[in-house]
Amino acid sequence: MNKIAIACCLLVVLSACKSKKLVVVNRPTTDSAAINRANDIRSRVAVIRSKQVIFNTFSGKAKTKLAINGNDNDVTLNIRINRDQKIWISVTAIAGIEVARALITPDSIQVRNNFQGMYLRKPFSYIYTYASRQVNFKTLQSLLVGNAISELVNENATYKPEGTNIAITGTLQDIIYKLLLGPDLKVTQTNLSNQAAAQSLQVTNKVFIQATNRVIPSQIDIASTAGGKKIQVNLRYTAADFDKQLEYPFSIPKSYEPAN
Repeated sequence: MNKIAIACCLLVVLSACKSKKLVVVNRPTTDSAAINRANDIRSRVAVIRSKQVIFNTFSGKAKTKLAINGNDNDVTLNIRINRDQKIWISVTAIAGIEVARALITPDSIQVRNNFQGMYLRKPFSYIYTYASRQVNFKTLQSLLVGNAISELVNENATYKPEGTNIAITGTLQDIIYKLLLGPDLKVTQTNLSNQAAAQSLQVTNKVFIQATNRVIPSQIDIASTAGGKKIQVNLRYTAADFDKQLEYPFSIPKSYEPAN
């Protein structure tokens, strides 16, 4: 009887440890009634913002194709977000070996390269090497969970139907932008362009899933260009969860040297 009890306990533990299966959401194909009832721009902005994912923490695991200036790598990203405070990313390669770890805050970027024994510690502005100056910490946070960039949903933008989608267009400083929202007001595409500075950002969201009572894209394709530098990230979430207690361990060993 003791052996049977122990076996049952083990089965319960193993079942609890199994990854939750991500359920694909069947999105509506007709216009959102909520946005149609909004009679003015301010109401439309409020409705769209109310459909964005609200969370305290996010954790996700994504099979990822990462290309920087044509150098392609297939890796797995383990992503943790403490909303508005930090983004923690662990990069693993073959056999689950961690090759890099990053910690991004609104003020700084730290990256440790375990493979080469080097580290990078820079202000957040370092990201402008690969992206537009309109990209900030909250922009990255929004893109990783499929939210609209909040600055683009405003009362000065133009809102009009485009097929079954809603197109939001406008300008933000030197940036021309366009958002495409589905009938459920989830973002399917984000485009930012600054032709004078040769900067662009395109994000495409596909195959939406249910994760802890929230709907997010399981496929996120990000392409950013800044001058002659290009970065492309194709995320495919295999696990996602919200509002769990998370840790964000990051340290740089004394033997590591600063990167050039």
